[in-house]
Amino acid sequence: MQENIDLLLDHPLGALLGYFAVAILGLVVFLSFFEMVTKYNCWEEIRKGNVAVAMATGGKIFGICNILRFSIDSGASIYDTMKWAVVGFLLLILAYFLFEFLTPVFSIDDEIAADNRAVGLTAMLISISLSYVIGAAIF
Repeated sequence: MQENIDLLLDHPLGALLGYFAVAILGLVVFLSFFEMVTKYNCWEEIRKGNVAVAMATGGKIFGICNILRFSIDSGASIYDTMKWAVVGFLLLILAYFLFEFLTPVFSIDDEIAADNRAVGLTAMLISISLSYVIGAAIF
């Protein structure tokens, strides 16, 4: 079975579809985990127009995809790309918990849920910035 998949991935169109499928699957799974650890419902808040949640969620989406981009760009196989996606996600979620821990004067989740755009922007920039650091370490 794996040999058939590898044969399909050798074709440029097959590789494109394979990496695209991995990216979509990764986004769905990793965003679901982020949804579980936040105190608010991301998609419900975005539906209500909460810009802070939209910025924080957008930063998470960008961060996950950026790590995948670096992995693909490094020439990693699709299997290694999936592994790097998991490692990158774990580091991004660790950064999320560190951000919450390092700001003891207020709750990041509560501020973002209250549409504090300064906190949402900071969360977005942390996710994006760290995705570049994580991605640069992929080789």
